Amino acid sequence: MLTKTKIYLSSPHMGTSERKFVADAFDTNWIAPLGPHVDGFENDIKKYLGNSKEVAVLSSGTASIHMALQLLGVTVGDEVLCQSFTFSASANPILYQGATPVFIDSESDTWNMCPELLEIAIRDRIKKHKKPKAIIAVHLYGMPYKANEINAIAKKYDIPVIEDSAEALGSSYFDKKCGILSDIGIISFNGNKIITTSGGGALVVNTEELKQKAVFYSTQSRDNAPHYEHSSIGFNYRMSNVLAGIGRGQMEVIDDRVHARKQNFEFYKKHLSQFEEITFLEEPDNFFSNRWITCIETPSYELREKIRLEFLKDDIESRPLWKPMHVQPLFKDSLHFTNGTSEDLFQRGLCLPSGSNLSQDDLLRILTNITKTLKL
Repeated sequence: MLTKTKIYLSSPHMGTSERKFVADAFDTNWIAPLGPHVDGFENDIKKYLGNSKEVAVLSSGTASIHMALQLLGVTVGDEVLCQSFTFSASANPILYQGATPVFIDSESDTWNMCPELLEIAIRDRIKKHKKPKAIIAVHLYGMPYKANEINAIAKKYDIPVIEDSAEALGSSYFDKKCGILSDIGIISFNGNKIITTSGGGALVVNTEELKQKAVFYSTQSRDNAPHYEHSSIGFNYRMSNVLAGIGRGQMEVIDDRVHARKQNFEFYKKHLSQFEEITFLEEPDNFFSNRWITCIETPSYELREKIRLEFLKDDIESRPLWKPMHVQPLFKDSLHFTNGTSEDLFQRGLCLPSGSNLSQDDLLRILTNITKTLKL
């Protein structure tokens, strides 16, 4: 008896060159967290982003955010403004530094940080003699945030912006790649991202000096001495040459992966827009989303759950939209500036399977399932 294979939300998608680069790492015995593929992968990313920044590849996107906070001198007692509608990895590194997150809700055009609430929060914190040390804004599900507005507010109050592009490699904003829009950018190469190194991330900075400082911190802050000398805290965050080899192969197919994800979105939109219960987040003018995950809005929690549970019966993975940080148990006592947008989206929104390796049969199976559910 034939059984249906599981359809995942966003699974890894290997190309044809990854084995070549990994084999080279083994053949040359470059297995450590340094080597020619680390350098090559950083150059590949830098070229893809436009050569205006410097790149350090690290062990994860989370590590990259942590390094960004470290570079900015965020420490115990500081406050960091963070988008609430995001994955917890955007906020957890604030706690690593002993700092305090202050959460900012979203606007409805992009589902990302609301510029108006951001400025309200900054004014409030300054009034209370707690000027924020940094801002973490997120390109959610590949949709760019309103970088011009966010950056202008940040510049007005002299607060640096960490651009969380974990989900947005391949997205762009006014023809500039996400990852280079603000003061420090971060990228994720986790297994579910648009390209992957199994686990991995990248820090995108303005100067070679900052890059080398990040590399120093990421390799246990070992001072220049013949013995092991350490005068500052360090971390074990550098990417290995093996994983960087996978990344180099993945960079060869990134445009194909973005195209495939966009095609998934167009397929869903074409076939589901006939149902008034289903709506999609559209790209504003001059915004280009890689459509890492295609998301739908339904009119109610009940319908969203009905669709999700029917998917589950058919072994199709889907997920509610991110639960906002300000309603997570970990951050229940955190200060937040909200307007209800993210809590509403969490209740009604659903992530559909969006992998670049979905077959036409997979898409038709997903469509048949959701269509049947909507007609029940």
